[in-house]
Amino acid sequence: MRIDIITVLPEILESPLSHSIIKRAQTKGLVDIHLHHLREYTTDKHRTVDDYAFGPDAGMVMKIEPIFKVIRKLKSERDYDEVIYTSPDGQRLTQQVANGLSIKGNIIILCGHYKGIDHRVREHLITREISIGDYVLSGGELAAAIIVDSVVRLVPGVLSNETSALTDSFQDNLLAPPVYTRPAEFNGWKVPEVLTSGNFKAIEKWQMEQALERTKRLRPELLEGLEEDG
Repeated sequence: MRIDIITVLPEILESPLSHSIIKRAQTKGLVDIHLHHLREYTTDKHRTVDDYAFGPDAGMVMKIEPIFKVIRKLKSERDYDEVIYTSPDGQRLTQQVANGLSIKGNIIILCGHYKGIDHRVREHLITREISIGDYVLSGGELAAAIIVDSVVRLVPGVLSNETSALTDSFQDNLLAPPVYTRPAEFNGWKVPEVLTSGNFKAIEKWQMEQALERTKRLRPELLEGLEEDG
């Protein structure tokens, strides 16, 4: 998988994309991530990437020309499955969305900034808009990092134990059950006996019961979606 990220602040992304699972994925050659500084695609001496909005609204808007240039350059070099814009009014990022993106070949992510981007970019160049929540950030870099992290860990071969991702919360519209490790007792607090019993059938039953209970108590709306799907 190749991920190209277009940004006016690449330094914000350098650290989160250079450590832990994402770093290992790149070292293994399973994921190739490239940052593209939008200011390098401007033509004026001030490297301007924004301008005043038409109309009475306050705030600056990202210009169409440099965005068009970088996307055109990337598309001239390879085909892309998605050109994603990080937008607060986009599709909500869910585990299912991340699953779908993890099987793509090449993805472009455009990080928004200022008041937003010239809407013609959204109309003619963007194939998908993704939001990480109902709030506004100073820029799309942190959202892009979250999207990349949620997707890369699902790419086959990235995790040392690939079945681990299958038991994550939201994979089946349920929250994950509680997890424990050694020691089996600490400060008088004990791990549920079923988990140390060696009875894997009983453990699976307990885990499903716990997942259902936690989802019903903490995120009941997920069960509604599960019932609709079923």
